[in-house]
Amino acid sequence: MENPAKTTMSPITMPDFSAEEQPLRGELLSIDLLKQFARTLAQNGRVENGGPNLLLPRLASNEKILRDYNERTLEAEKSRRITPAAEWLLDNFHLIEEQIRTAQRHLPRGFNRQLPQLLNGPWQDFPRVYEIALELISHTDGRVDSSHLNSFVAGYQEVVPLKLGELWAIPIMLRLALIENLRRVAVMLSGARKDRDQADDWVGKILEVAENNPSQLIIIVGEMAKGYPSLSRAFATEFLQRMQEKSPAAKLAVSWIEERLAEDGLTIAQLIQSESQEQAATQVSVGNCIGSLRFLDTMDWRKFVEEQSVVEQTLRHDPAKIYLRMDFATRDLYRHTVERIARYANKSELEVAVLAVGLAKKNVGQMDGRRAHVGFFLTGKGVKILERAAEMRIPLRSLLPRIARQFPLAFYLGSILAVILAVTVPWLQRMAEAGIPNWLLGLMALLAGLCISQLAVSLVNWFVTIFVQPSPLPRLDFSEGIPLAHATLVVVPTMLTSPSGIENLLEALEVRYLANSDHHVYFALLADFQDAPKEHHAGDDELLQQVSKGVEALNQKYKRDRPSIFFLFQRPRRWNAREKIWMGYERKRGKLADLNHCLRGGSVECFSRIVGDLSALPHIQYVITLDTDTQLPRDAARQLAATMAHPLNRPIYDTEKGLIVEGYTILQPRVAVSLPSAGRSRFVKLFSGDPGIDPYTRTVSDVYQDVFHEGS
Repeated sequence: MENPAKTTMSPITMPDFSAEEQPLRGELLSIDLLKQFARTLAQNGRVENGGPNLLLPRLASNEKILRDYNERTLEAEKSRRITPAAEWLLDNFHLIEEQIRTAQRHLPRGFNRQLPQLLNGPWQDFPRVYEIALELISHTDGRVDSSHLNSFVAGYQEVVPLKLGELWAIPIMLRLALIENLRRVAVMLSGARKDRDQADDWVGKILEVAENNPSQLIIIVGEMAKGYPSLSRAFATEFLQRMQEKSPAAKLAVSWIEERLAEDGLTIAQLIQSESQEQAATQVSVGNCIGSLRFLDTMDWRKFVEEQSVVEQTLRHDPAKIYLRMDFATRDLYRHTVERIARYANKSELEVAVLAVGLAKKNVGQMDGRRAHVGFFLTGKGVKILERAAEMRIPLRSLLPRIARQFPLAFYLGSILAVILAVTVPWLQRMAEAGIPNWLLGLMALLAGLCISQLAVSLVNWFVTIFVQPSPLPRLDFSEGIPLAHATLVVVPTMLTSPSGIENLLEALEVRYLANSDHHVYFALLADFQDAPKEHHAGDDELLQQVSKGVEALNQKYKRDRPSIFFLFQRPRRWNAREKIWMGYERKRGKLADLNHCLRGGSVECFSRIVGDLSALPHIQYVITLDTDTQLPRDAARQLAATMAHPLNRPIYDTEKGLIVEGYTILQPRVAVSLPSAGRSRFVKLFSGDPGIDPYTRTVSDVYQDVFHEGS
């Protein structure tokens, strides 16, 4: 296949630099022709996995050339006019630098090992997806938009499906290709500027001789003709424009230029027009590349990958019809599992995806309906079934995490014991060789074991966090709101202590609602009075009246959203014979037990005061419990409900064992320290080592984040 960067140029139409450095400017193609060209490109390419990493050295070279060009242009701008394309590069160099840093940050050294490398063609030994980016830029003159990109990739995949890793690599490859094209334009502009500078020098020499020693003019023109057997367009244009402005005594030099142009079938007017057209075309190319770099930051790449991925299109045939109801992070988790299995099996990603769907179809109609969902074989215990079906080779580096997951307690305690023995046994042997009595050795072994155990626990905990990665839980897509069938109640178990404390409780409850104003999320204070020696204490009625009016005021304030959003559940004191005091029954646990009893259709007599419309309670499916100082980040309630609602997370109760054998009844998200609590807590300041700590501000999170996916 012909390299689009290599085109035939006449001696006068282009500066004199190597064809390898010529801008990527192939034939402009419409969307239909671009798609057809992509099919041809896919048919001609031969690939193999892995290969040398040529992208990082090329990026470093591009960065150096562009920086040098920018410095030289800044210097040249002080003394002479620069071309419009050079102005574009100069004005947008900060963007180019930013894109280079982005490319360096997202292009690790081992990046190319999982990308198929080309075995033939002008881009041999480069990743196949890099050739796709270069060819797209070449045939659109650097103008990248979603329609051209989608058509080109879709046409390519009609012949050869791309891997998931290649689809995710397209943004970075487009950046590299655009930077490569700008480097080539910069080299071209540098060559043209050099030719114009040389033309200025010759004009100066010729005019000086014509003025001071006209008889020597023919000698100077002869030297110039000898030094420039083939003229560049920039040299000739600059020379003619300068000479036409000067004395007619230099007519000999102009005549020589005209004769050279005539040999190529050109006139002075045609030359100047051609140079203007070339400068305009170069300006357009630079502008397109700059605009495309900006476009890459605004493109929805998640949508692009899902539209183009053959794995995604296959998994959408999920027999249980659950796949399309999940959020992006879960779908991406499923796709990554397919990608991982295909990497260590003698199958393509498409074949593994088809195999997963086939396994799910075999379980349609069985009692365990979860097995009819393709996700059963892509997460949790079902992954092993798919791995065996795909004849996957287990990599050595994953053996240890697999053993840890299969035998967690034995692995954890065994590792601690191994560390203790590895440290204490050699030391005890040396003590025994020194003649220490056995009874004293035993005592020393006991003391040493106790001391080393602390070190062993720390080492094993650190080791586990590195080699055993957390498993995100799948969840549904509730981005449009929580359905009525999964209505959620956010409750704050608390105690009514003072008027100022009640004001803080009501304010925090309102803040949580504003961050999670979903149509089927409700908020409640689950309150007790403070422990007291009597059932009724002075000030109880005032506190109860204050909090009741506060909840009613919140409902009135947001009644346009829904009639009743906020609730108050207040319990009376009961006599605790063991502690000899009046208090709320079993405190926090008792409040939650009473609330759950009420939500399940039981009596509300356990509460002495209820504020809010109870007609919403029968629809409540999930309860989120927060401490009084715990925040609820934006949409956290929606994400928690979406996780619990996923069929793979729903609890399955074994009546014989009396246990939940699958799924979850409780989720405990990761909790971090908020900025206000960090500022109040001396403990946090002490153990953070920084009195001015600015920690992670969210205190309730249901996500384990990766580059492209998250789960709870």
